Amino acid sequence: MKTFKIAVIAGDGIGPEVLAEGIKVLNKVAEIDGSLDFEFTHFPWGCQYYLETGKMMPDDGIETLKKFDAIYLGAVGFPGVPDHISLWDLLLRIRKEFDQYVNIRPVILLDGAPCPLKDVRKEDINMLYIRENSEGEYAGAGDWLYKGKPHEVVLQNGVFSRVGTERIIRYAYEEARKQGRSLTSISKGNALNYSMVFWDEVFKEVGQEYPDVKTYSYLVDAAAMFMVKDPKRFEVVVTSNLFGDILTDLGAAISGGMGLAAGANINPERKYPSMFEPIHGSAPDIAGQGKADPLASIWSASQMLDFFGYEKWGAALIKIIEELMVEKKTLTPDMNGTATTSEVGDAVVAKVAALKN
Repeated sequence: MKTFKIAVIAGDGIGPEVLAEGIKVLNKVAEIDGSLDFEFTHFPWGCQYYLETGKMMPDDGIETLKKFDAIYLGAVGFPGVPDHISLWDLLLRIRKEFDQYVNIRPVILLDGAPCPLKDVRKEDINMLYIRENSEGEYAGAGDWLYKGKPHEVVLQNGVFSRVGTERIIRYAYEEARKQGRSLTSISKGNALNYSMVFWDEVFKEVGQEYPDVKTYSYLVDAAAMFMVKDPKRFEVVVTSNLFGDILTDLGAAISGGMGLAAGANINPERKYPSMFEPIHGSAPDIAGQGKADPLASIWSASQMLDFFGYEKWGAALIKIIEELMVEKKTLTPDMNGTATTSEVGDAVVAKVAALKN
């Protein structure tokens, strides 16, 4: 039996509630499958930890996490802790220290999921976003000059290295080839005359090695428009850190909402642990009320199973989520249901258990 060691950072607000359901589902999968097991270790890091210690995680936190096979993250953010601290000192620190340079976010419209777009079918929204996750606009490079003075100046620099740009684009080409789908690059080369022109050139260069992959290129503003007007034109998509962050939230809005939005932060070489998370916020206003939707955390658990090589179980969990959306019997208030967080988790567990028969 293969045992996977998982570091659990439930974080703030609804994070502990939704992760509890994901863990419940993963344990049931392991029980039914019989060939794998999970060993969960919980860490109390996040904004409450920061308010108590002045740090989002301890100094040896990264070293502690290195021994795990994966990290399961809930949500980070709480009133009283600036967002740039909660983001940079935990989530982005883990992404960078563990070279999780691939961010994978599926944008898929399930049967039964709400969609605000008119005359859109399930098959029209089936995208896989591959977002650069280690540098670009989120490199943290810049300066704050003459702070508080009339001639105050702030510089925020995007960093696009040859290594970083080429490896994410190559990963996307490989994924498009494997899936037999088209690849779309999204940039802003007409206005960002260094970084995005460079991105476009690397996309073309790497593409010469993949003549079998059909490609498209869009400016980010046009891409945002087409995601709403004609989403079916997007299949596999590769883009920068900032653009990917924004467009995948738009993707969530047109494919069921943030309650179904999951993301994987991958170190493809597996030198370091990868991290899996629902991408919604901590929603402290509904924390502890049983209203939080756990389906995104369960979807991210399916991504973890995919990463570990249990793709059949990953696909099974997505199918179960879709069944819940169609049945509309056990859904949380964000999906116009009346079920609690734990009731939705129990419903998923019951369907996993039924697969044994």
